[in-house]
Amino acid sequence: MAKPTIFIDGEAGTTGLQIRARLEGRADLEIVSIDPLRRKDDAERSKLLNSVDLAVLCLHDDLARAAVAMIHNPQTRVLDASTAHRVVAGWTYGFPELTPDQGALIQGSHRVANPGCYAQNAIALLRPLVDAGLIPSDAALSIQGVQGYSGGGRQLIDAALGRGSDHHLNGAYRGYGLNFEHKHLPEIRAYSRLTSDPIFTPAVGRWLQGMLVQIPLHLSSLLGQPSATDLHAALEARYAGQRFVNVLPLIENAGATTVLDPETLNGTNRLEIMVFSNAKKQQALLVARADNLGKGASGAAAQNIDAMLGLSGDWDYALA
Repeated sequence: MAKPTIFIDGEAGTTGLQIRARLEGRADLEIVSIDPLRRKDDAERSKLLNSVDLAVLCLHDDLARAAVAMIHNPQTRVLDASTAHRVVAGWTYGFPELTPDQGALIQGSHRVANPGCYAQNAIALLRPLVDAGLIPSDAALSIQGVQGYSGGGRQLIDAALGRGSDHHLNGAYRGYGLNFEHKHLPEIRAYSRLTSDPIFTPAVGRWLQGMLVQIPLHLSSLLGQPSATDLHAALEARYAGQRFVNVLPLIENAGATTVLDPETLNGTNRLEIMVFSNAKKQQALLVARADNLGKGASGAAAQNIDAMLGLSGDWDYALA
């Protein structure tokens, strides 16, 4: 039986390189590559896009849309790592742990949108709690996110390393998205089942990869005034038995020296969920931690590739 074939359109970029690295050496699939000299040759790209079982798009949004328009072979499946199709009808959201049946939906889909890194972390925290009625869909929420500079792609990586003319990451830490707009907001709203956009304040720091997403909550302001224990129990129930999403024990009255390291899960395809609580103040903090190049991008893509191709998925999708 022939091995399924994959073409990574944009394999020279950060996400494409890491997807290839996570799949390399496997005997159950074949990666087809384009001649480096013909990367911008649309005729050659179209030929490859229509000749493989799965096309993985690691392109800017407009180029991803153009690549999809090139595909006329009904047997070619598409996994798009860009923002272009994440909330588009007919595309399946590629977060297998979103709901109990999401993995099956991904397996049966010909068009899958890989999640955004910030979005997936926020949705992982919010969706189970909205589904359980512990957070109302119309709640006014704030989401704080910080990640390493690889989250900005090659341009920001070059800036952080002092290459090129763009030096806007000369300092140790930069907040952005200060106009309350961010490309991940539509998918956060859609897949968390919120009725309005949360306030999302992202930031980038001077480390390569690794991220934290934090959602602070005044429990007394939520309908029914749930406890942190209620929130934690709902998250544990949703992700029970999952390989790549893990809920850590409830952390009540954390010590003053407790800190969170965004780089803890680097190189893995894991996402950790934490709930911090101060019952006296009726306050809680939801935290998701992941590698923005792992479960936030290429690791998630490798996981989705196996699901779409019906392969065993008996891998940890980690980098050596």
